[in-house]
Amino acid sequence: MSQETVYAIASGKGGVGKTTTTVNLGTALAQAGKRVAIVDVDLGMANLAGFVSLSPESTTLHDVLASNASIEDATYNLADNIVAIPSGTGLDDYAETSPEGLREVVETLRDQFEYVLLDVGAGVSHETVLPLGLADAVFLVSTPEPASVHDVKKTIELTERAGGSTAGLIVTRTRPMGDVSYEEIADRLDLALLGTIPDDPLVRESVYAGTPLVVHDPDSPAAVAYRRLAADLAGIEPPSVPEDASNEDAESDESTTPDPSSQPASSSSSSSSRPSDEDVESSQAASHDDVSSAITEAESDSS
Repeated sequence: MSQETVYAIASGKGGVGKTTTTVNLGTALAQAGKRVAIVDVDLGMANLAGFVSLSPESTTLHDVLASNASIEDATYNLADNIVAIPSGTGLDDYAETSPEGLREVVETLRDQFEYVLLDVGAGVSHETVLPLGLADAVFLVSTPEPASVHDVKKTIELTERAGGSTAGLIVTRTRPMGDVSYEEIADRLDLALLGTIPDDPLVRESVYAGTPLVVHDPDSPAAVAYRRLAADLAGIEPPSVPEDASNEDAESDESTTPDPSSQPASSSSSSSSRPSDEDVESSQAASHDDVSSAITEAESDSS
C-alpha cells in the first residue's frame, strides 16, 4: 500500500459512517505529518462541507467540474497538512457538472498531496461508480448489519467493473455484544479487515460541532481507532493512548454472544435530527446467519 496515494472511501449503503471515516482518517493522517486532501465526490448529495465547518455557498467542486473555477479556487485549508475540496449542495450547480472532469482533479491532487481521500456517494450512478476506478484502491465501509454487508458485496462488484481494486474493509459501529466475528465478515467478502471503529456517542457530538472526532475528543474509543487505522495506512507507530480508551476500544472488538436482557431498547426520537451519514440502522446486533444470508443473496444477485 506504500505506493498508493488515492483512496476512495465507499459503501453500498448510506448512513454507515463513510464521511465520518473520510474526515477522521484524513485528519489523523495530517496529525501524523502527512499532507492530505479530502474530496467530496458525492456530487448529488454532498455533505462533507458540513462535517468540516465549510460553507458550500462559495466555490466548490461543482464549479470546477462545470469549468467555472480551478481546483485551487475550491480548495480550503482545514488545519495543518490538510485541505478539503467540498461539493456544492445546489441542484442547479449539480446539473451543470461534468463528472468526467474528476479524473483531472484526482491527478492534479495526486501530484500535490501524499494522500487523497475521495468521499464517494452511496448507490449506483455514473458519478458514484467513476471514482471507484480513479482511485488506487477502495476502502469499503460497513456496519455489522446484514443490509450493510449485503451492499458492500455489490460495491465490490461495481469496483471491479470500474477497473478499480479494493484495499479492504472498515467495520464501523462495532459493539462488544455480537455473535458474528468482524474477521469472518471480511473473510466472507474476500476482503482484508483494515480496522474496526467502535460505536461511540461522541461521534455524533463531533458531527454537530463540525469538528473531526480525532480533534473534538482525541481519546474517545472511536478516535483512538481512527488514529490506529491512519498509523497502519501510513506505516508508522500508532500514538499512545490512555489506558481507559484502549481498554474500551478493545472490548468493542470482541465477538461474544449477546444477552438479550442486556440489549438497549431502540429509539427513534432523535433520528430525524441526525445527519444522514450518522443515521442509526438498528440497535440489535447482527447474527451470524443474517450476515451469511446477506452475502449469499448478494452473490446470487450478481451471478
